[in-house]
Amino acid sequence: MVRHADPLTGRASAPAARRRPSRRAVRAGAVVVWAAGIAAAFAVGWHLRRAGLATEDALPPLHARLRNRPPTWGMLPALAVAAAGVAVLPALVSRLPWRALPPVAWAGAALWAVALAVADGPGALSGPLDAPTEYPAGLAQLRPDPAEWLRTFTERLGGYTTHVRGHPPLPMLVLWLLERAGLPGTGWAAALVIAAGSSAAAAIAVTVRELAGERAARAAVPFLVLAPLGVWVATSMDALFLGVGAWGTALTALAARRRPARPGARVAAAVGAGLLLGCLPYLSYGLLPLFAVPAAVLLPARPRPVVLAALGAGLVVVPAALTAGGFWWPDGVRATLDTYLVSRGSARRSYGYFVFADLAVLGLLVGPAVAHALPDAVLDAVAAVRRAARALRSAPSPSPSPGPGPGAALPVCAALVGMLALDLSGVTKGEVERIWLPFAAWTLAAASLRGPRSRWWLAAQAATALAVQALVLSPW
Repeated sequence: MVRHADPLTGRASAPAARRRPSRRAVRAGAVVVWAAGIAAAFAVGWHLRRAGLATEDALPPLHARLRNRPPTWGMLPALAVAAAGVAVLPALVSRLPWRALPPVAWAGAALWAVALAVADGPGALSGPLDAPTEYPAGLAQLRPDPAEWLRTFTERLGGYTTHVRGHPPLPMLVLWLLERAGLPGTGWAAALVIAAGSSAAAAIAVTVRELAGERAARAAVPFLVLAPLGVWVATSMDALFLGVGAWGTALTALAARRRPARPGARVAAAVGAGLLLGCLPYLSYGLLPLFAVPAAVLLPARPRPVVLAALGAGLVVVPAALTAGGFWWPDGVRATLDTYLVSRGSARRSYGYFVFADLAVLGLLVGPAVAHALPDAVLDAVAAVRRAARALRSAPSPSPSPGPGPGAALPVCAALVGMLALDLSGVTKGEVERIWLPFAAWTLAAASLRGPRSRWWLAAQAATALAVQALVLSPW
């Protein structure tokens, strides 16, 4: 057996294979942890509920209930889309010209989300938004005078529906603008939500291409399309937040791109990115940690000052407009926290259980392929951060591309950091199957990083979504 001398101590060291496990073993271990974590979260949740200690949810850690019997014929569209996607997508994304891939990713993700939802009938697409706790139920209070509604939003918060109380005013204003555009009703609202949420597949593919190259982006597309989180894209308003954040980050990547581009195009992309990213804190208070993702996109790019200035200019537009309209964001946070603490709902959930169980729900959203690739993504992100830190200490110059691994790994790990921050803070206790959507979608890119390229892993992703849809009845 060959031993190597330690360059510092001169002592013989054990072979590398003994000192640390192989990458293959680490990946396999990550999948085992993924499966065991999900099983443990449901088992502990069942015992807590049986003991009367977790009565807020019928199927903890999900805010859902177990179906009495799985849908049969209703699952056929989803099964057909899954089979076609696994069979066709890997070859299709390798042959299509790049300009066709983002629309294909968008259409595929929308088809997948809709096919999953219609297992409960076509009415399931708009049904979640018809609930009396949802945003559309509060539109009657907004319609007479939107300006007055915005100005008094915080002081009258206790009289609004559950989801309106738990969020800033921008989601309601979006629905009101949709009505004003001649598209009233929850059907049109559902169409907007599904279109925005599924478009994130295209936005993330565009971002990965800018960070890691076209090959990595092409490898990511099948996993972005057949994502398990598609179960909750149709129809949760958080899918709208997902689309806004994803395109804000994609435009940030285009503005900071390394390839030649017209200065005007860079500035326009930066302004558009700022406008969309500036919406995030006014769509949901919990989206503030999502800024870690566009920050991770900017980190290796070191964009020009004019791009940063344009980004900043766009970023202040929505906050300035809503502040001028009478809504002060810090007051909204405090008022929402007060209503949260006095409610008899999610504030009563166990922190000790959900701080771990929420991560198990994340596992359901992203699937086993992401768990398999995540160890590599973490290592690649650490390498990219070190490289960026060295570049910042050196003389200013355009930084080289970090390569397919580290480049795309940065937003993956940034999204994970954002979710961990929310999880540990206790702000999110349950219902994270929708809350995690704007963050979790970014981790799907990990499946393209030196990880699973096989159709078997893509099939495992689709099977995860099909199993959840068949067994779980969610209000979203």
